Amino acid sequence: MRDARTTVFRPSMLAGMLLVFAGVIAVGGQPRAVAAEAPRVLPSGELPDDHRLGELKTLNDYFPFQPCDSPKAWAERAERLRRQLLMATGLSPMPTKTPAGAVVHGKVDRDAYTVERVYLESFPGHFVTGSLYRPKGHDGPRPAVLCPHGHWAGGRFYDAGEKAIRRSIVEGAERFEQSGRFPLQARCVQLARMGCVVFHYDMIGYADSQQIEHRPGVREQMNTPERWGYFSPQAEARMQNMMGLQTYNSTRALDWLSQLEGVDPKRIAVTGASGGGTQTFILSAIDPRPAVSFPAVMVSTAMQGGCTCENACYLRVESGNIEIAALFAPRPLGMTAADDWTKEIETKGLPELKQHYKMLGAENLVMAKPLVHFKHNYNYVSRAVMYSWLNKHLKLGFEEPIVEEDFRPLSVEEMTVWDDRHAKPPAGDDYERSLLEWITNDSEKQMAALVPRDAESLAEFRRVVGGAADVMIGRGLPPASALNAIEPHAIESEAAGCIMLGFRIRHEIAGEEIPAILLAPVGVDEMQEAMKRVVIWASPSGKRDVFDAEGRLRPAVRRLVAAKMSVLALDLFGQGEFTPDGKPLVKQPLNASGRGDWASYAGYTYGYNSPVFSKRVHDILSAVAAIKKNAAVNTVFLVGLSGAGHWVAAARAQAGGAVAKAAVDTAAFRFADVAAINDADFLPGGAKYHDLPGMLALSAPHELWLAGEGPEAPQVVAAAYRASGHPDRLTVVDLPEAERETAAIDWLLK
Repeated sequence: MRDARTTVFRPSMLAGMLLVFAGVIAVGGQPRAVAAEAPRVLPSGELPDDHRLGELKTLNDYFPFQPCDSPKAWAERAERLRRQLLMATGLSPMPTKTPAGAVVHGKVDRDAYTVERVYLESFPGHFVTGSLYRPKGHDGPRPAVLCPHGHWAGGRFYDAGEKAIRRSIVEGAERFEQSGRFPLQARCVQLARMGCVVFHYDMIGYADSQQIEHRPGVREQMNTPERWGYFSPQAEARMQNMMGLQTYNSTRALDWLSQLEGVDPKRIAVTGASGGGTQTFILSAIDPRPAVSFPAVMVSTAMQGGCTCENACYLRVESGNIEIAALFAPRPLGMTAADDWTKEIETKGLPELKQHYKMLGAENLVMAKPLVHFKHNYNYVSRAVMYSWLNKHLKLGFEEPIVEEDFRPLSVEEMTVWDDRHAKPPAGDDYERSLLEWITNDSEKQMAALVPRDAESLAEFRRVVGGAADVMIGRGLPPASALNAIEPHAIESEAAGCIMLGFRIRHEIAGEEIPAILLAPVGVDEMQEAMKRVVIWASPSGKRDVFDAEGRLRPAVRRLVAAKMSVLALDLFGQGEFTPDGKPLVKQPLNASGRGDWASYAGYTYGYNSPVFSKRVHDILSAVAAIKKNAAVNTVFLVGLSGAGHWVAAARAQAGGAVAKAAVDTAAFRFADVAAINDADFLPGGAKYHDLPGMLALSAPHELWLAGEGPEAPQVVAAAYRASGHPDRLTVVDLPEAERETAAIDWLLK
């Protein structure tokens, strides 16, 4: 960080040398002259010292886990993280669960177990397919194991081939030809021989699950305002993603398995490797039912999961796979590592997980076995570790060590769920559109049911919609202690007709800086009076928008200063001094996975980084917290007009009562109308939760002036204010755009 200069408040100092900010009034050096067009805080050509101007975080970066120091702190963090995971996968709220209508057929009888073909509906018309292994000769409810398979070619039908298995046996990775050639079946057979009911189910696009491709990617024909497909801006704006579909399939598979006759619902384990490992720890994190979890060769501080089925917007923002796996604590969590991205688990990740489990009183219930002499796998050696872990924690009662025995594998014909009597369901683009249409309609019904009617329903609205907004924005008001005024100085301008004090708001914890100018009336007494009421002014192009072409204050701002109010003008991220030419950023950079055409996916960027929209809201929240820190400040107002209303609406939703009044001109903005994932206003999930009106509704019961929506407030906004008991605190105006700014200032000055 560059050298910074801050000084302490002296009340007797001349008004032209005062800077009130963040609990201090700091003194600058000599006034800096300003050109007529727009005052700068930084020297010409210099950008803020802000980490957000660096490279975006990618799935291949470092993702450490810092354990909490108490169960209470972890409970708070876990609630927030679990909400983030559910929202990221489109499962907040959970879709309406319809009858599974499971069909079980085609039993194959083996020596100690049977195998049956299963298909069940997760969504109406969308099928989860798999193989059900049941032990023979066991009385009473049996433990069960849910097995997602991972990215092995053919999935459930995987055949490593004769050449590969011979090499694996020589290397010590496998014991028998059949189990090494068909390792996914081998896992299920051995668990069934140990007395477990096992459901081995297909990932999307593998084996019998062919209604949608596994990685269909971005397709122009599916990017339409209506009846869109996955990977489109419309789908991402509603949190509809392939990882969410796969995770929901896992929850429905767990629903069915836990209710299956002969299964003990209190003794269910989940285990899979690679992409199946991702499904294992994600399902284990969001669902309280699994008793034991064993994600193999996946959990690490390194690569987080390269497939589109392992990534979703928001999923790992300020988190990572180690912390997500930690959500399973204090239940037994076992893992293996290989010569892949997991190879450092013993020194990076496992020590923190042990510390985490110890803090929760369960130090011996987490384990990772590094088997780094093997490449990425779920081979016999790794499976043996898993058998022992499940034997112990599912209380299977087998003598250790457990040795996997050979078996006779099933053919594809014996496993496939589709035959002459069980026809394949529809597939293709039209089917995909119809599925997302059902999901969208179901979500909209749930959102409509959340519209507040009274105090109780308003609380539920805040829990669901406010909880989602918190994930999308990613931050509330930061702690005032993290904020400082950096390099304060007076800015000289005869045209402005007021005192201008330039500085940077420094968020020390986040490593962020915001160029800002405080405008106040001339005179010590007048300025001190003006500091009691501060208006934070957000604009489409940053702080330059409070001036006209000649460097004079625009009339609305001049009225506020004349009324002895201070105005804080900001360059939000991507505006003004954040860009080399001073023009606002309109397209945000995107990550690519480097894995081919299907890599143009929003989740690779917004799964690890906040959208530009959220970053701009962060800056407004930092300004609010910094101003509130000052003991001289009584009241903070927010103003967002002429294209800045949506940022202010989101900031007010997070800031709540810290902002006394907010004036918002939405200009009829809707997240659903943003048609590109690199648009600066693109916000994943923004359309799902009543769109922008949902955020506006979260302002209730605080005072809100609203324009740009026509003669009446959106239904959800009006309903929230009525439910709060303060409908009088919502002011709606229907005026031509040219008259709105004057009307907003009239309202603020009342």
